[in-house]
Amino acid sequence: MCGIVGYIGARNSQDVLLDGLKKLEYRGYDSAGVAVFTSNGLEVKKAKGRLAVLESQLASSPLIGTAGIGHTRWATHGKPSDVNSHPHTDNGMRFSVVHNGIIENYLTLKEELSAKGHRFVSETDTEVLSHLLADLYDGSLVRTVQKAVKKLKGAFALAVMYVHEPDQLVAVRQASPLIIGVGQGENFIGSDIPAVLNYTRDIYILNDGEMAVLTRNGVELMDLDGNNISRELFVVDWDLSTAEKGGFDHFMLKEIHEQPKAYRDTMGGRIDVQANKIILDELNLKQEDIRALEKIHIVACGTAYHAGLVGRSVIESLTRIPVESDVASEYRYRSPIINERTLVIVVSQSGETADTLAALREAKRYGAKVLAITNVVGSSVAREADEVLFTWAGPEIAVASTKAYSSQLIAFYLLGLHLAAQRDSVKAGDLAELIHALQKLPEQVEELLQQAPAIKSLAEAFAARSSVFFIGRGLDYAAAMEGSLKLKEISYIHSEAYAAGELKHGTLALIEQGVPVIALATQEELLEKMISNIKEVKARDAFVLGIVMEGGADLADCADQVLKIPRTMPLLAPALSAIPLQLLAYYASLARGNDVDKPRNLAKSVTVE
Repeated sequence: MCGIVGYIGARNSQDVLLDGLKKLEYRGYDSAGVAVFTSNGLEVKKAKGRLAVLESQLASSPLIGTAGIGHTRWATHGKPSDVNSHPHTDNGMRFSVVHNGIIENYLTLKEELSAKGHRFVSETDTEVLSHLLADLYDGSLVRTVQKAVKKLKGAFALAVMYVHEPDQLVAVRQASPLIIGVGQGENFIGSDIPAVLNYTRDIYILNDGEMAVLTRNGVELMDLDGNNISRELFVVDWDLSTAEKGGFDHFMLKEIHEQPKAYRDTMGGRIDVQANKIILDELNLKQEDIRALEKIHIVACGTAYHAGLVGRSVIESLTRIPVESDVASEYRYRSPIINERTLVIVVSQSGETADTLAALREAKRYGAKVLAITNVVGSSVAREADEVLFTWAGPEIAVASTKAYSSQLIAFYLLGLHLAAQRDSVKAGDLAELIHALQKLPEQVEELLQQAPAIKSLAEAFAARSSVFFIGRGLDYAAAMEGSLKLKEISYIHSEAYAAGELKHGTLALIEQGVPVIALATQEELLEKMISNIKEVKARDAFVLGIVMEGGADLADCADQVLKIPRTMPLLAPALSAIPLQLLAYYASLARGNDVDKPRNLAKSVTVE
């Protein structure tokens, strides 16, 4: 997620902005920039790379002024570059904007503004905002910002400057975090609290649809219609380390709680609600290409491989195209049977996973078209693939993946629905029902997160065990594999996942009194068989935790405890069942005294074979 800092006061703003941006480096970024009101007007400096690159430029040619805005960019629209870095300005260098989030209708706005003579220099959605402000300006920066944001669709946190109103900054929040720091004779904007903690602990936390007007002597809060808002200051009593984690104890827990936003961002701009269809404009696959596909291979490692297992079932059931899933480290060594009518989907959070990159190159050598699902614009996988479907999870700091995995699931749902529509393989009514259910997932995840205290109690009981088993059928088996991986990688408890129907072929020998078995039972067409499998382990005195859908299976006679996920369509269940499994792993690790964010022997991005 990008970082925003703003300052107006008596200090040299360049120093404050750089300091604030350094405090946001933990969020991840690929470029940085600042805009400052100087004696020469509005001046901007920005650079691709780490903050040190920008600092070096400013050291030799500083921007002197007491008001400014700054930004660290994590690329979404357009590769990392000096030009695509923020802040962005209009052609007349009157307005400067920094922005977090995604403007879903930026292409439409860009076309309208281009027709009026505006010239765009970057690939970003953000640059549209500076031109839109210039086009709408009516003599008041505040009114102009209000008019502009009402034309935007999507998620945004904004900080805006206007050269002819240098005594104020304007900030707006809509579905992307933004805070205001209040000082004595100075005020601050930040996308997160750490950006301002060196200067103040008095904070206003903006809600969606709210804006703030900052001067040196005060802050005025209002809604987008200009109605004033009264709010008590929030006084931060955390240390900086806790503040970076948003008040959570660990990055992993913070990232688990960021999943509703990650779901919304990954879906953002890709669903036409009125037409009930998926829009993947970033893909160049034509309908005839999609109809000509004979098979699909999904290739990935670790958690991304488990997302691919869900993706395999989703795509195969919706399109009726044969789909294979492969571990990337094995794929190129088995001489895969692929040709120009094969679509190879590679999945990598970082876009730099060595085995996945090698598999991508092998697939292209055989003439297959490669589509990448990745979280990082400008990564090797993104550059080398023929097509890219980005997940907008934002940077993930904890080694154990949570929001990156679940965003990959969302990407697979979007892709599967898109392919199905192009092939006419699913009835329009069924597609519409799935799309409607998909849009409800973020809210349902928020409901699930309220179960954290109950899950914590269960996890603490599991923490003393030496082995835990996960079982499931169909999509529940794929979800069980990811749940098992999460538990073992951060709690160090031995954990295995099995297709429930395979228990009698050997695994039952490991089940004895008190052994925890986590049984996923969300797939309605398989419930009867799944219940039989649960009873098999219960007959051997296992402790069974059942995970079911609300209004679904009643496991009272065969499970010791039950967790319920909100009701959704069975195909979408893995996007919900992942949440309690992540929390279970987190709290088990915590109970065992482990370093949750940095499990032993593991790295975030595996760039070696």
